[in-house]
Amino acid sequence: MLVSGPFYNRYIKLPPKEQTPPEIRNNPKLYPFFKDCRGAIDGTHIDAFVPDDAVARYRNRKGSLSQNVLAACTFDMRFCYVLPGWEGSAADGRVFDNARRESLAVSPGTYFLADAGFPTCDALMIPYKGERYHLKEWGNAPQK
Repeated sequence: MLVSGPFYNRYIKLPPKEQTPPEIRNNPKLYPFFKDCRGAIDGTHIDAFVPDDAVARYRNRKGSLSQNVLAACTFDMRFCYVLPGWEGSAADGRVFDNARRESLAVSPGTYFLADAGFPTCDALMIPYKGERYHLKEWGNAPQK
């Protein structure tokens, strides 16, 4: 059902190209720093049942059988892009590269937030790998 045309066309909408989301525009902690950000993107694994000859491709790094689903959400928590069906062994970066080539259109000058499993490119803002973030939020947690 998730990939059917009527469902996708009704519930999945890309955010407006030149409009800063109100969740960013109305927050002085975020605006103007994230004014060109359109949402967040990540992959998730959903359990799958596959034919015996496909088991190796669908086995994820934790050892279970799954499909890797790439999803993007806007800041009002609405899906704006979904790409299901990739093998569980596929890395998020590989799925994203395919999405960009096939169907994910990111307007020039805009980007999505992503985690460090994604490639460095003009369509994504990923964390700098040499920096540890949010240390103050962990309070008395041991720092390595």
